[in-house]
Amino acid sequence: MAHSFDPYSVLPSVPAFGLHSTDIADGKPLDVAQCSSLFGGPGEDRSPQLSWEGFPADTQSFALTCFDPDAPTVSGFWHWAVSDIPASVHELEAGAGAPGGKYLPAGAKMLANDAGGHSFLGAVPPPGHGPHRYIYAVHALDTAELDVPAAASPAWLGFQLFTHAVARAVLTPICETQA
Repeated sequence: MAHSFDPYSVLPSVPAFGLHSTDIADGKPLDVAQCSSLFGGPGEDRSPQLSWEGFPADTQSFALTCFDPDAPTVSGFWHWAVSDIPASVHELEAGAGAPGGKYLPAGAKMLANDAGGHSFLGAVPPPGHGPHRYIYAVHALDTAELDVPAAASPAWLGFQLFTHAVARAVLTPICETQA
């Protein structure tokens, strides 16, 4: 099943900046480390290393999201959402999305993913559903802290990003589970 909808196309246009990873790449299949063991597969649920540069000089903080727009739901599937990453932080090491956020920078808040865990949840598309895109986005923000409570959903974070994002960087790897 081919998918093409870009969820960021419905948001106001903002400048792009560079997002890099030693673990993931645009259009390339995810490694087992970034896949999930949620349904008994071989995944490790380890968030990828990410680094970013070229964002606006007046950036006050960052938010990070990982979203599967191809999930067989009407709302896609949020795999990871982190807000209030300090502007001085320009890299997250692999595994930063461990449960509870213990490897995130001080002040950063990790929201629950769509499976309910406060952690990174790796890719786990349904068998035979075709390739899914996993959109990793780092959002440069005009505020040091978003008004997003710890119990909020990633969709609420997305609503806050609508009015506070001044630039965005994206990497989109893929994953497919054979039937």
